[in-house]
Amino acid sequence: MHSNKEIKALLTLIDDPDDEVYDTVASKLVHYGKDIIPNLEQLWEVTVDEEVQERIEMLIHRVHFNDLQQDFMEWSRSPHPELLRGAILIARFQFPDLNVPAILTQFDQMKRNIWLELNNYLSPLEQVNVFNSILYNFYKLQGHELTERDPKYFFINQVIEGKQGNSYSIGVLYLALCEMLDIPIFAMNVPRQFIFAYIDTLHSFLSSDPNGIQQIQFYIDPISGMVYTQADVDVYLKKINAQEPDMYFTPVLTRGIIYKMMEELALCYRYRKEDQKAEEIQLLMKLLTDEEE
Repeated sequence: MHSNKEIKALLTLIDDPDDEVYDTVASKLVHYGKDIIPNLEQLWEVTVDEEVQERIEMLIHRVHFNDLQQDFMEWSRSPHPELLRGAILIARFQFPDLNVPAILTQFDQMKRNIWLELNNYLSPLEQVNVFNSILYNFYKLQGHELTERDPKYFFINQVIEGKQGNSYSIGVLYLALCEMLDIPIFAMNVPRQFIFAYIDTLHSFLSSDPNGIQQIQFYIDPISGMVYTQADVDVYLKKINAQEPDMYFTPVLTRGIIYKMMEELALCYRYRKEDQKAEEIQLLMKLLTDEEE
């Protein structure tokens, strides 16, 4: 790192009216990474000019976003990215100082409470009833429809701490718990919905087995835990005039879930005219598509 003398010199130029000078200063400060944030926060506290404060806030955001992009890229490159970690990264977009250890501790407590109620003799439906009882009755998770278009319901910390979420944030929590407890519940590629299926074996979806669809026991709506039959889903697909319905009965992998979650979040920001946030979310989405290429 450069000397504190250089940092102090750069900080004194943040209010420079020359855009070219400011851009150069901003780039150098952002290059320091998270280590520069305490200096910027201290400067903000003693600054009275609102425009300069906005510049400082933007610099802090740029540093956080650069750091988030790097972490997101590393997550995406992992051979087996964890779903919960992906959701935490999305939450850090809105809450850069998120207390991740606290989130993981509360998640582990939820997992333990469910594990204590499970046993090898429960049927698939009984296992789901255990999940639903603890999540929706004991923890009282409250689901909100995507049509509310409120970004705050996309963040996993809002679900774990505030017990409020939508089908994606509650759904990711549900799926992450299933993953940790070896419950074969997976997100499905049903159009315009984010629902799960209890599948006896995933192998049938990865082979040419024509009877693979028979392995689906039932479907689950993560907003409320409501269970649907195959007939219910077939009626829905017919109602929306879905083409080639068989293609919708395959699990969505982790990266695909996080991509769809960010896609809906970006739409919420667009709806609320927060275009810069929408564009930044789309930059994170691009990291996923770049990795797939």
